Amino acid sequence: MLEFRTAGFNPYSVKYSPFFDSRIAVGAGANFGLVGNGRLFILNLTSNGIVCEKFFETQDCLFDITWSEQHENQLLTAGGDGSIKLFDIGVGEFPVAGWQEHSREVFSVHWNLINKATFLSSSWDGTIKIWTPECKESVTTLPVHSCVYSAQFSPHHPEIVTSVSRDSHLRVFDLRSKPSAQNHMTLAVPIHGPPKVPVVGYSSGSVGPTECLTHDWNKYRDSVLATAGVDGVIRTFDLRSPSGPVNFLTGHEYAVRKVSWSPHLSDVLLSASYDMTCRVWTDGSNDQGGQARELGRMDAHTEFAMGVDWCLFGAEGWCASCAWDERVLVWDVREFMRT
Repeated sequence: MLEFRTAGFNPYSVKYSPFFDSRIAVGAGANFGLVGNGRLFILNLTSNGIVCEKFFETQDCLFDITWSEQHENQLLTAGGDGSIKLFDIGVGEFPVAGWQEHSREVFSVHWNLINKATFLSSSWDGTIKIWTPECKESVTTLPVHSCVYSAQFSPHHPEIVTSVSRDSHLRVFDLRSKPSAQNHMTLAVPIHGPPKVPVVGYSSGSVGPTECLTHDWNKYRDSVLATAGVDGVIRTFDLRSPSGPVNFLTGHEYAVRKVSWSPHLSDVLLSASYDMTCRVWTDGSNDQGGQARELGRMDAHTEFAMGVDWCLFGAEGWCASCAWDERVLVWDVREFMRT
């Protein structure tokens, strides 16, 4: 396990470069993001461990980051001051572009993996905005009317956008549809609704709707997503049957801050939680009659685990995690999986 310390800054997000297996970006904020500056770290994995290639100072905490799909040295940041900034590793100390339309904190940014000329942002102001790097104004605004914690483009369809929010709904937008009263929204799935079929771990007397903080698309199955949030339960959904969750993954003791499906295995996902653990799960889809379950956990962090991301290259299993203990860890999931 490799370790890097973000001294004086508490990380919120960690992302592997889609171009280099040895480059990682980390977005962080001073004083746990409550007050003070932010910092963007560009880290390299070397034979001497993790070294900081470069860092950028920002005026407010960075809640999320995403690498450009167009340029290997560029990445976006989501700021607590409502700003989105584009940084270039090879250019100076300041952002090369910036956007400021959101009226509250920007909590997620995501680059379109298929139509690589667009990216999106979501905010506590209850909106999702679609952008192109060349324009100073957003191309489209999608009103959600609830604090949006996470939004993504589908990795399978360039015009499909999903989000999860404070009101415990998974929303699906199709930008190809004609603007209407629904503003391109085609589905709004209650995350805390009962499962369509009986599922182990579900109780009709369980806690009611709570905030949903994170979601991610399965990279191999174009209708499957995972969501998680304050109640500590990870739920998987199949949009072909959107009436309720397909699976419940239970075990985290506190809120789940991040989920990420494996880029190598269609049934495996990672999670990072306020219980200070990162856990690896299977939804059971690759086992005949298999059951969704926890496969293992990493508990080396000593504060809230905030972010986790898979390496796209090499053997499946390598990932990076970050936590409020001012540490970024690079580790092999397979070393923590139970036989």
